[in-house]
Amino acid sequence: MSFKRFETQDIVISSDSITGPAWSNGVTALTSFFTSSIQAAGSSGDYYLDVFQSDPIVAPDTSVTQFSIAYCDSLGSGSVNFNDAVPFRTPTLSNFGQYRTLVLEDENSEFIFGDNTNLLTASNFYAISVDRARYKEAIFPGSFNLTLSASNGFKKIHLTDNSNVLAVNTFLGSTRVMQVVSGSNGTPVGVNGYVEASGSYGLFLPDLGTILLNPAALSQSLHLNTSRSRDLSGENEDRLFQAIKDGANFSLSSQETISSDFVFVRLRNSEFNYSENPSFISGSTGELIYNNFINQPQVYITTVGMYNDSNELLAVAKLSRPLLKDFTKEALVRVKLDF
Repeated sequence: MSFKRFETQDIVISSDSITGPAWSNGVTALTSFFTSSIQAAGSSGDYYLDVFQSDPIVAPDTSVTQFSIAYCDSLGSGSVNFNDAVPFRTPTLSNFGQYRTLVLEDENSEFIFGDNTNLLTASNFYAISVDRARYKEAIFPGSFNLTLSASNGFKKIHLTDNSNVLAVNTFLGSTRVMQVVSGSNGTPVGVNGYVEASGSYGLFLPDLGTILLNPAALSQSLHLNTSRSRDLSGENEDRLFQAIKDGANFSLSSQETISSDFVFVRLRNSEFNYSENPSFISGSTGELIYNNFINQPQVYITTVGMYNDSNELLAVAKLSRPLLKDFTKEALVRVKLDF
């Protein structure tokens, strides 16, 4: 066994971005949407509505949550009070506080849809949260496409993020954010894809797997009227779900950055020409079995082991076939370590 210390130039670090379908069964676009009456009627149903790719009643073994829909309101509208003796304390208020903490990271900040020339400061919004099991590191910007349809089916809008027209990344707190606009595949339609006087259609947060939708923009362009009554819970979530179901297209891709270490094992002509294999030396005396191996050794390299300074084996690389090595040959073995 021979050892050689790696030099600085022998190790190169590389990162690759890998994308793939976000939804179950390896599909990029969902066209069928189902909810569960059991979940909707349960304790969680006051806060959000789970959406499945297949009917959970008909196919309970294969139906899994793809995303959830929640309505958030700073006034607590859109759901009933937890306790009538304590007014304005509702699930929608709790949802608003949760997303304010998650996205804005500041209790004094406000949700703003749009930019400096056309914006809306919103006290309510819809939140679409992609199930964490559906994506790896983040949602791939530009892959978000959502079609919403009015109940009569005559009016449709096609939403995407505006990642293709951003010169630099923008952030809310520590989270990347893009505007949800009218368009497709990350490119807005028209000047900016906004709704006049209502700002953008919402915010796209790829690292959180979350899309926030602006009710004012949806109401103006699709007539998706948001209820701010305190008499019913879940009505707004049902309305958005129906618009998604009638639109029959929700596309997303998952993104993951894989870092790799490339380690270059350099075998010069004078190195790694002898072996401690019993076929090469005598186990009792340590002498070479054949005298011609003294000046003309021949060995076959099959494995590269990488050790730390404590002589602990950290990784092993197997060659696809034995590599002949002697004083007349040099070799360069590239080892890729993914993590």
